[in-house]
Amino acid sequence: MKKILVLMLVCAVAGIAFAAPAKKAAKSAKEAVKEKAEFVIVESDEYNAGKEDALLTAGIAQFLDMEPVVTKVSYKEVSADPKLANLDYSFLPLYLIKKTDNIRTKLEKHIQYGYAQENDDFIILPRQTRQGVYNGKTGEDGVMEIFVMSQCPYGVMAENLVIQAQKEGKIPEGKEVKVRYIVNYDEANGFSSLHGPAEWEENVRQLLIAKYYPKKFWKYLEIRNKDYRSSRWDKAMEEAGINSKKIMKKFDKEGIELLKEEAKYSEQYGVSASPTFLFEGKVQLDFGSASEMEGFSFLNPNASSQPGAPEVPAGSC
Repeated sequence: MKKILVLMLVCAVAGIAFAAPAKKAAKSAKEAVKEKAEFVIVESDEYNAGKEDALLTAGIAQFLDMEPVVTKVSYKEVSADPKLANLDYSFLPLYLIKKTDNIRTKLEKHIQYGYAQENDDFIILPRQTRQGVYNGKTGEDGVMEIFVMSQCPYGVMAENLVIQAQKEGKIPEGKEVKVRYIVNYDEANGFSSLHGPAEWEENVRQLLIAKYYPKKFWKYLEIRNKDYRSSRWDKAMEEAGINSKKIMKKFDKEGIELLKEEAKYSEQYGVSASPTFLFEGKVQLDFGSASEMEGFSFLNPNASSQPGAPEVPAGSC
């Protein structure tokens, strides 16, 4: 009887030993054949900024735990496909994923909170990239707008690159840089800014200087940016040849109204990161892509004119 029990125990152990590798092999085989996620990416016909971001595609596919299969479609081509014809193409690239039950389940919360939409055919992921192209918007020819927070180190870095380019004569004829400000505003709570009240107050002063002392605006920034969080903005104004009393007399009324307009403008473009670049009112860019636009190579933070200068990391607030 003991021999029979021992034999049964040996067989049971052997069964477990063989079953475990079999289950592992089955699991590995299942993982090796991933479900496919069919992407349709509608791209701009004009600008690289409006084309697929390969890292973003890979990131979405990784989140879905699926293999991406990408079809790129030109904006000019969408009207020919009835499944694509009536979507919102106000910002390109537009990411679409062919809807399946599994994909919808994985993106259900994104849909619930408004980060994604859906129709019968696709899960729609709008405004997924930091750079892109606004359809139907226009601005001034040759003008690059830099959206900044006045006390953001990266925004200050972008301004300093412009100041250096001005000194070295690197801004081509027909090209211009303007500074815009990122701030939140509502009637109930007033202004709010990432780095506190001192930041939006500095935004107001800079807007007034740009209006009343336009030829001294960049000189003021050059001085102010050396210690942009200092409370002695009046000294920077004095050194730049600006009448600080004149500026402050206009602060509470005109200055506040100017900043309200900036809040509306940045909201219109959905800008929240400092710096963000906007070319001719329609091409939204980051540091790297802004410096690739013709005439704006000086915006590359790593292309210092100083020999042996350390590499400057690009980023945003």
